[in-house]
Amino acid sequence: MTHRDVFEYALLRVVPRVQRGEFFNAGVVVYCHAQGFVAARTHLDETKLKALDPTADVVGVRAALHAVESVCRGGTDAGQAARDDAGRRFRWLIAPRSTVVQPSPVHSGLTTDPEAEVERLLDLLVR
Repeated sequence: MTHRDVFEYALLRVVPRVQRGEFFNAGVVVYCHAQGFVAARTHLDETKLKALDPTADVVGVRAALHAVESVCRGGTDAGQAARDDAGRRFRWLIAPRSTVVQPSPVHSGLTTDPEAEVERLLDLLVR
């Protein structure tokens, strides 16, 4: 039997008008402690965004989604989080917030390949 590691993930939800509570999925963040892995992939459906809020700031939403990807990658693009390990970056990203881009509750699973899991979940739950 192939060894599988526990992973956690959260969806990234776009909530164009926070007061209305309407949202759609626009990305996924995956964390695997055993492999020191954290990554995010995003896909913004501009048609859905404009349907929920015709005046939405598409550029701003896209920038917020890309910022999540940057924090996951670490390095200089991650800002202050660059010094944090994968787990701290994941926990920071999934903290509840009342902004246009919000994390879902955290879910878990088992995987042999967390990188492939990011793509699988993006295809399954976002695209």
